[in-house]
Amino acid sequence: MAKHVCPVWIGYLLASPVRKLFQNPDKILSPYVIENMTVLDVGCAMGFFSLPAAKMVGRNGKVICLDLQKEMIKTLEKRALKAGLINRLEIRLCKENSLGINDMAEKIDLAFAVAVVHEVPDVSVFFSEIYKTLKSGHKFLVVEPKGHVSVESFEKSISIAKENGFVVIDRPKARFNRIVVLKK
Repeated sequence: MAKHVCPVWIGYLLASPVRKLFQNPDKILSPYVIENMTVLDVGCAMGFFSLPAAKMVGRNGKVICLDLQKEMIKTLEKRALKAGLINRLEIRLCKENSLGINDMAEKIDLAFAVAVVHEVPDVSVFFSEIYKTLKSGHKFLVVEPKGHVSVESFEKSISIAKENGFVVIDRPKARFNRIVVLKK
């Protein structure tokens, strides 16, 4: 699902450890991810957030990783194998007009999308699909980079999320990111 897809070469930059200076996966995810969870990483790219999430869910948890680009997925698989985390991941290729997650209705404990919503052509469909996957009362963490996403655009996305049934429960402050925690 993309109106503008991040080029694969940028994926390598986004997987760099330097990124932790302005988007630290452990710091962002640790308040929400616990052992044994089933977590959905939408727009996983090369796994910058997927791999830390896989460590957090432990041996009995699962991180379902979705991306539109085969090249991103292939690199994620290599990185997960090297890190010894491949067994904690379920990796899926989504389509441009659908996340392809209809089989996950009410199975997800936590979903997150980092630097993704601004690339989606139909934000309403996107939020609707995520909403259906979440268990009742569970959360969707949306993180968008301030450098790419204006306040107005972010607020519009939140409004669309609300139209699709989500409730805003938190807006954590972050220097380089716009973050909202939504609840089903």
